[in-house]
Amino acid sequence: MANVMSPALLAQMSQQHVVTALVENRAGVLARVAGLFARRGYNIESLTVSVTDDPQVSRMTIVVGGDHRVLEQITKQLHKLIEVIRVMDYTEIPAVERELAFIKVSAESKDRAEIMQIVEIFRGRIIDMGEKTFIIEVTGSVDKIDKVCDLLNSYGIKEMVRTGLIAMARGARTA
Repeated sequence: MANVMSPALLAQMSQQHVVTALVENRAGVLARVAGLFARRGYNIESLTVSVTDDPQVSRMTIVVGGDHRVLEQITKQLHKLIEVIRVMDYTEIPAVERELAFIKVSAESKDRAEIMQIVEIFRGRIIDMGEKTFIIEVTGSVDKIDKVCDLLNSYGIKEMVRTGLIAMARGARTA
């Protein structure tokens, strides 16, 4: 008899993990972190980097898929880089997670009211109106942005850019 894995176990094995790393804000650090992932064959699904309240420190938010062993290996390897100050895994921590997307969609005059209604329902904003296009700004969970894109796809998405996920622990906990 073949072993059959439950859907819950399969989902756990291929789970997306959100990891933040506080790193020294110096040239080459991003390349070293990305190289660490590439050398081990881990695909970065999303990477967001920006300076923090301390101009000497940057915060990287990295989304990577894999099981708990992959996550453990990644965090151990990140800790070995001398430019890394702190690593935090958000898998078991209550956190606020958001992404920003700009979506350029075809907006023929007959479709504009419907598109505007979709944007309003998802609390997005139309930030540019052309003769035949809208540029829409949407902020929220990855699922929310995916759903907006699914609905707008029937009108013709011309172009899209997404920032990648950012995350912050709830409460007093800090990265």
